[in-house]
Amino acid sequence: MDHFAHGIEFIMAEILRDMAKFRYWKLTIEDVEKLTHDETKILNWDIKCTKEPEEDAIFFGVFLYRAGTPHDYESKKGLTYYYNNIERNELPSITKFLKSRFGGDEYEKGERIFLVDSKEIYSGKDIAKLAKELQDEFTINPIITIELHDTTQEQLKDWGYPEAKLLPIPT
Repeated sequence: MDHFAHGIEFIMAEILRDMAKFRYWKLTIEDVEKLTHDETKILNWDIKCTKEPEEDAIFFGVFLYRAGTPHDYESKKGLTYYYNNIERNELPSITKFLKSRFGGDEYEKGERIFLVDSKEIYSGKDIAKLAKELQDEFTINPIITIELHDTTQEQLKDWGYPEAKLLPIPT
């Protein structure tokens, strides 16, 4: 297991001990802008930004872990993005776009760029707004994943989460 995966497991285990978790995936901007969840229940979210054609696997993803993104056995608070098959000369525009909206100190490790101590967002409206701005700025197809904890399926339904997009999390 690599250090990144080990770090995530360690941090998440500390937070999630004895709590129910729910992950919703393949959410659209329209799905997310309607959500009315308790923001304290969000553990993490991810916006995967895929360029066409999808089979070329050219994408980047913007994500936020409430406990911070694992990095060398520590966690760094703030937004992070990862990239795949993206030319290095395209990265500064993504970083500048995110930094102009959320601030933070730029730090790169492997295929991840951290905006350490950037502004954090957890509302459905804010996440959907970011996904829409990314779509417009970079001509990508955004797919959103949100993971929540310490809640019930009934609450999630009341908050507008679509049951069909619930991805079971093995315990």
